[in-house]
Amino acid sequence: MAADASSITLTLPDGSTRTYPAGTTGYEVAESIGAGLARAALAIEVDGTVRDLDRPILKDASIAILTWDDPKGKETFWHSSAHLMAEALQALYPDVKFTIGPPIAQGFYYDVDLGDRSLSSDDFEQIEAKMQELARRDVPYERREVSKDEAVAYYERADNPYKLELIEGLADGEITFYEQGDFTDLCRGPHIPSTGRIKYPKLLSVAGAYWRGDETNPQLTRLYGISFPKKKLLDAFLERQRLAKERDHRKLGRELKLFTFNAEKVGPGLPMWLPKGATLRETLQDFLKDEQLKRGYEPVVTPHIGRLDLYRTSGHYPYYKESQFPPILFEQDGDAEDGYLLKPMNCPHHTQIYDHEMHSYRDLPVRLAEFGTVYRYEQTGELGGLTRVRGFTQDDAHIFCTPDQLKAEFKDVIDLTLKVLGALDFTEFEAQISVRDPDDTEKYVGDDALWTQAEQAIREAAAEMGLDAREETGEAAFYGPKLDFMVEDALGRAWQLGTIQVDYNLPERFDLTYVDANDERQRPVMIHRAPFGSLERFIGVLIEHCGGDFPTWLAPVQAAVLPVSDAFNDYAHQVAQQLRAADHRVTVDDSDETVGYKIREAETQKIPYMLVVGGREEEAGTVAVRAHGEGQQDVVPVDAFVQQLTDEVEAAKA
Repeated sequence: MAADASSITLTLPDGSTRTYPAGTTGYEVAESIGAGLARAALAIEVDGTVRDLDRPILKDASIAILTWDDPKGKETFWHSSAHLMAEALQALYPDVKFTIGPPIAQGFYYDVDLGDRSLSSDDFEQIEAKMQELARRDVPYERREVSKDEAVAYYERADNPYKLELIEGLADGEITFYEQGDFTDLCRGPHIPSTGRIKYPKLLSVAGAYWRGDETNPQLTRLYGISFPKKKLLDAFLERQRLAKERDHRKLGRELKLFTFNAEKVGPGLPMWLPKGATLRETLQDFLKDEQLKRGYEPVVTPHIGRLDLYRTSGHYPYYKESQFPPILFEQDGDAEDGYLLKPMNCPHHTQIYDHEMHSYRDLPVRLAEFGTVYRYEQTGELGGLTRVRGFTQDDAHIFCTPDQLKAEFKDVIDLTLKVLGALDFTEFEAQISVRDPDDTEKYVGDDALWTQAEQAIREAAAEMGLDAREETGEAAFYGPKLDFMVEDALGRAWQLGTIQVDYNLPERFDLTYVDANDERQRPVMIHRAPFGSLERFIGVLIEHCGGDFPTWLAPVQAAVLPVSDAFNDYAHQVAQQLRAADHRVTVDDSDETVGYKIREAETQKIPYMLVVGGREEEAGTVAVRAHGEGQQDVVPVDAFVQQLTDEVEAAKA
């Protein structure tokens, strides 16, 4: 039909358009497309904003109907499930006080104040049963706009100081409640149509959490859960959970003797790398160092601390001081503010290395690389093995280039990142371009024209490198746009690993310049890049991705020589020496155990190759090769096996 003043034109994801009466709801749009879509619809995205299906659409817009198959559809489903869990808790524990209950990457949580009561996994079955009982009533999630006075009055009656504190930060006219059944919550939404969509809730864990992440605030109970619309989805999730437990990097780290923690004597979140783990780290570092040298990077080393003024200039202090260790302050010349900070970032130091001498445009790009250890004061309750620590090493590099060089440099970093991911079998990933919100430019620093140029350079670089990148508006860093690699592991979990960021902020803050062809000073563009992200987090993810079965080139021990008895220990060590001479990592098990026991131990340690040697092997100068998980293979000359191992390693790293 023809559009008129009372009609709106909606653009669908495929680019097609449809005309509807103004005020048409998302559900009505879904119904007009197909009954199946209407049954599956959970929410609608209108001009990039996710909304309830029953809210009217009043103007022309780009829309997408969100189902379980859409990440934002799942997010809405899990947000609604958090409210259902809260309703169940309210029914079971009437004195509970609610704080916040957001969706997360896999499920949801709600932080609650239970007073003197504590929850454990023993309570999960009862809470799940109550959630299912409430869900079966299939009541709608209803949005209601309220005034600030009304919101305050409601939560004063409920004696809930947490919600009252949240309301303080909200403006009158932007406050909404959501209600389902007997439960009301302060929430901006959106939510799914009704509770009946939530068929299979599952509670996962319970933990402590401080209100607003501040250790000086009350400690709350954080209850984690997940939910699904179909049982087969729950069953698949539970199987992945079982596998994840088997592959937990903390468990495998102990079993494979890679790293350890000592929270009492060293401190929480500060990993210590055992010999095998240190070898693993160094092998990864050497791999990247070799690649960087081929691409013109120059290695640098910077201190673990820096003056507070360095971080004041960069903006990291005091704006991010909540995630930093306290500064080291001391009296000097009567100035108590003169002090130092444990390094939270490498980039301010790298600006000073760049700035130690004048640069011509002919010198650019300057590529500075460092495996630099940094320190962040993560909350104790948020620490988790290697994936959330307080001291970690970034494979950091900063490229200082001209605006004209930006795209070419960005493409080369993409190529490097893809090589790193490919070498470690991270073949499933999504590239995300984060750009600024054009309607909220005050959040960002820098010239509008430079932002536009940088964003376009990233788009073109990603496209020319064959990346099908999705774009997220408003997700840029305050200093520039970026490209993130969201990597999927073997268990289907997504991790943000490599990142490439464009920065106009630090060159401006530190007054960095180069001299152009007209002998005039210009501001360089700065690229931050870290293909691993941090070695600790990357290795934690890698351990779980491969279950501790590292590729041969990376394995801390590539071969174990296993003599069948003490009589052949000398020959075993000779074989090991030949392997070491070819730069292979090898161990000899010359214990008094049987060869069967030695094989089982090597299998448990996930060593790629076991070389069994006895009288026949010594006489012939051979080894009996067993591959991890495959059993006996061939009896081959030692020289032949050394060459085989060398070829395998070189091919994997090529």
